[in-house]
Amino acid sequence: MSAKIYYDSDANLDLLKDKTIVFLGFGNQGAAQAQNLRDSGIPNEKIVVANRPDSYAEDAKSKGFNVEHDFAKAAKEADIVFLLIPDQAQPRVFNNEFGPNLKDDAVIVVASGYNVFFKLLNFKPSQDVIMVAPRMIGSSVRSLYVKGKGFPCFVSSEQDGTGKAVEYALALSRAIGATKAGAIASSAREETTMDLFAEQALWPNIIMLFREAFSVLKEAGCSDEALCYEMWMSKEPAEIFERAAEDGFIRQLKHHSTVSQYGQLNGALNLDGAAARAHFKDILYNQVLNGKFCQEFSKIEEDLEKEGNENPLEILYQKSEASELGQAEKRVRARLAGLL
Repeated sequence: MSAKIYYDSDANLDLLKDKTIVFLGFGNQGAAQAQNLRDSGIPNEKIVVANRPDSYAEDAKSKGFNVEHDFAKAAKEADIVFLLIPDQAQPRVFNNEFGPNLKDDAVIVVASGYNVFFKLLNFKPSQDVIMVAPRMIGSSVRSLYVKGKGFPCFVSSEQDGTGKAVEYALALSRAIGATKAGAIASSAREETTMDLFAEQALWPNIIMLFREAFSVLKEAGCSDEALCYEMWMSKEPAEIFERAAEDGFIRQLKHHSTVSQYGQLNGALNLDGAAARAHFKDILYNQVLNGKFCQEFSKIEEDLEKEGNENPLEILYQKSEASELGQAEKRVRARLAGLL
């Protein structure tokens, strides 16, 4: 199944004329997208950054943006709001402070489908809810725009209160530079599914494979230094993924030695993926799509703002770093501190 792809010619920037655009949050994505909007012709006085008094607010001021610390006041001014604070903070801040003060026909823009898909945000039926989700970190969203290049982005209409949700989604995608390379039609469900699946199924297995491979090779007599550099500190895995993005997931192997090409292709084809597939489907249907993870994560959201061992994420870091791989890397980095 192929997705529709939208380009600059599909978007009408005139739709944004005279609109007050508020950025709730000025982190990595907020800073990049706000600057791109301004450089696309949105007057600076029509852009407002709603942010607590902190380093992010100071950064916004240093870049020439108008900053409003009163969220209710900012919401009342907004015709369009980019909701770019962390996912776990969005329901509390939006539902209690921001959402109730928005105009009935406001356009709400999310960069992550999580809270929309799991229905954790309260919208008025008359409002537009759209997703404009760059698939790159904010610094790249900005640098590629400056170079006149586009970047991959998912776009969707999740609630069409005004009848113009898709038009707004495309106009804003173009304004941040996304339609130059092509914005891919998606949905909050699709974006959330892929995001959570990668985070809870794909990457945990990759971490586990590296951890177990490290232990096996260590038992075989390989040194900590050799293993750390061979497996990741040389940055070879990063180069492989970069080549995969440029040349193709399989065809990037052409850049490897003949021995490597044969070993990887033959080895992968000989592996039975049935167990992995069953595991992945279990995570997808019994943890992600059924909302189980969302419910569990919601219970610890407030604890994630605590310090030290009261923060469950810190405990997970401690357990992971206590592994043989984690301890070995710590020793190697301490020994080679001057070289890294």
